[in-house]
Amino acid sequence: MTEQLRNQFQDKARRRLAKRATVALVLLLPIAGVAPSRQESFASLAQASLAQIDGQVALRGVRDSVQVIRDRWGVPHIYARNIDDLFFAQGFVQAQDRLWQMEMYRRTYEGTLSEIMGPDFIRHDRLARLVKFRGPWDDREWKHYHPEGRRIFDAFAAGVNAFITQAGDRLPVEFKMTGIRPQPWTADVALLRTQTAMPTGDANAELALARSVMRLGVDSANRAARPSPYRDLVVPSGVDLSVITEEVAAALAGMRTGVVRPELLPQYRALGGSSPSENTGVQENSPGSNNWVVSGRLTASGKVIVANDPHRNVSNPSIRYIVHLNAPGWDVIGATEAALPGVAIGHNGRIAWGLTIVGTDQSDVYVEEVNPASRNQVRFRGAWEPLRIVRDTIKVKGAASTVVEQKFSRHGPVFHEDTVHHKAYAMRSTMHLPGNAGYISALRYHSLDDCQQFLAAQSYTLAPTENMICGDRGGNIAWQASAASPKRPNWHGRLPVPGTGEYEWDGLRSDLPRELNPERGWIATANHDIHPTGYDPPLFFKDGPQDARYRRIAEVLTSKTGFSIADMEALQHDAYSAAAARDLPLFRGWTSANAEVERARALLAAWDAQHRRESAAPVIYRAVAAALPAEARAEGTAANQRRALIETAITSGLTAVRKAQGDDPAQWRWGRNNTSQLPHSLVRAFDIAPVERHGGAGFVAAVGATYREIIDLGNLDASMVTNAPGQSGQPGSPFYSNLVESYGRGAYFPMTYSRTAVERAAAHRLTLRPAP
Repeated sequence: MTEQLRNQFQDKARRRLAKRATVALVLLLPIAGVAPSRQESFASLAQASLAQIDGQVALRGVRDSVQVIRDRWGVPHIYARNIDDLFFAQGFVQAQDRLWQMEMYRRTYEGTLSEIMGPDFIRHDRLARLVKFRGPWDDREWKHYHPEGRRIFDAFAAGVNAFITQAGDRLPVEFKMTGIRPQPWTADVALLRTQTAMPTGDANAELALARSVMRLGVDSANRAARPSPYRDLVVPSGVDLSVITEEVAAALAGMRTGVVRPELLPQYRALGGSSPSENTGVQENSPGSNNWVVSGRLTASGKVIVANDPHRNVSNPSIRYIVHLNAPGWDVIGATEAALPGVAIGHNGRIAWGLTIVGTDQSDVYVEEVNPASRNQVRFRGAWEPLRIVRDTIKVKGAASTVVEQKFSRHGPVFHEDTVHHKAYAMRSTMHLPGNAGYISALRYHSLDDCQQFLAAQSYTLAPTENMICGDRGGNIAWQASAASPKRPNWHGRLPVPGTGEYEWDGLRSDLPRELNPERGWIATANHDIHPTGYDPPLFFKDGPQDARYRRIAEVLTSKTGFSIADMEALQHDAYSAAAARDLPLFRGWTSANAEVERARALLAAWDAQHRRESAAPVIYRAVAAALPAEARAEGTAANQRRALIETAITSGLTAVRKAQGDDPAQWRWGRNNTSQLPHSLVRAFDIAPVERHGGAGFVAAVGATYREIIDLGNLDASMVTNAPGQSGQPGSPFYSNLVESYGRGAYFPMTYSRTAVERAAAHRLTLRPAP
């Protein structure tokens, strides 16, 4: 990007920021049917709760002055003189913007929701506590993520607590509305095994397949599962699948990881806009993410480009938070999650990296044989051994505390006991091994110089299961399917196994698939089956190959050379449907005497099969395709008959579109089918307006991509990024919803990195200094 273009871009961005700050305030003004005075109470409450982002703050715990420069997009660039202050400041800044989100995250995965939500959440809390990591809390855990791990986690927690203290009665508005006080942050919160690093889904899949085997038989159940890669299904010796009831299968299904909605205090319940909105927008169901790295011989600049768009549900606030960390030995920028220190996805000035879920099977269900004479003993290799028992107390809002008894076998937590058949079901999982907290091992990447070092560092990347890609300034590109991957010597891990000693892990695998500088000049992953030819035993079994997004990415990356940043932006927002493209010839080479049908036919004939938000063609195509009979696509169908079938389908499709989107064709557009909603978790007064988007389920431009990065290793300040709806979770902040409009358009903003670029984009400056 030339200096002139960059200045023009920044001038426009400045004007947009001013406009969006106004929009953010408008969100807090009266809405239809709500009395102004009532609605303004929410507005004033929000304004009074905003964190200080300019000036100076004196804090206990910071050793030297720290500069926090927020750029005009809301990204904080933290400049510290030592590692302790760097992570103290990161904890402080992320708490400023996201403390409510952090507190709900913590309570969800620590299992303390009942304390604020009441008895309905006891089941969740019990299960969260049962499956959580319980140690050892020693160097095997703390130092796995970084040699200075404990120091980093302590500093981050101290920064969060410093904000809680400094904020006083100006905590984020959600705390005021609910009367909840945030608990003091501790170093171990960052190491909670959370959603993507909590592979209970693998155990659930085993139980579901076991039930399917009993209904359908082994071969039919295997065909119905469509395993990719395909292997014959073998029932482990010594396990009775017939006793695995629905009750067993449901035992691991009690986790509630969605939106948490504590009750408002009485003085706020009667205010207009106090009830929450449900999120009825499109949801992420790809599932997964995209990443790719392109070697310099295929790019216009001759330098490597790394692109990544991890997918999770679109939410308010975003699950991800962009931050820049600069101190001696550290200069990393990219995305983390609000409760986590460091940068999980981004670059350090020398290498850039990204991730997508691999799907490695990290858990197994063990059916323990219980001693009929003692329910707290199970058999292992011919002898009875005791279960470990932990008693815990769950505090419950509005009710007496509940004491729970948790049991653990050598394999892991016991999640169900069958007293009739004398069985206990335990889950063995990598999440209970040291070093398996999600994303935190990326702390080690700040010091890496090239992709060879990156591959070596993957021995520390255990969770979640990630396709880790790398590009470096020397021109190298690399990939590894990183994860703690159990070595199962005599079974594939698809069905429960007896816990009596015949089916035991033999450590973790070290033969994980990887590539370094492949001849094709690019690497891409999209949650597809990544097993190389001949790789055995498999790391996982997907439900079908799930390779549509990967095939489209590969098609584009093999179509040309001279790729630019703009090309990467276009590919991240690619909404091409191969199925639609195959049908488009049906609408070409003929005309209809019916004017309405002809207009629709001509529109489809000229369409490029891209699902753009402003386009009517994909809306019409979807409705017409649903009405097309198989004969219309069959090769042997006569031309006149085919045409008649297509005209009938168009007529039927147009009727369906009118029913869904109204009678005015000027208002028909794909974005109405693909709208993301951004409700506030507690009150609709703070909802962000819905945004229509390109793409959707199954496309490269999937629903759940909120954070996107495109990193130019030849010009780091030309790297581009998105995050939505904004960096701040605080209603009324200029950074609460400022990124939504550009997000809907598929636009990006610069990932400013050099100090010169950061200073040029600076919007707010905060100095943290030691308290006297």
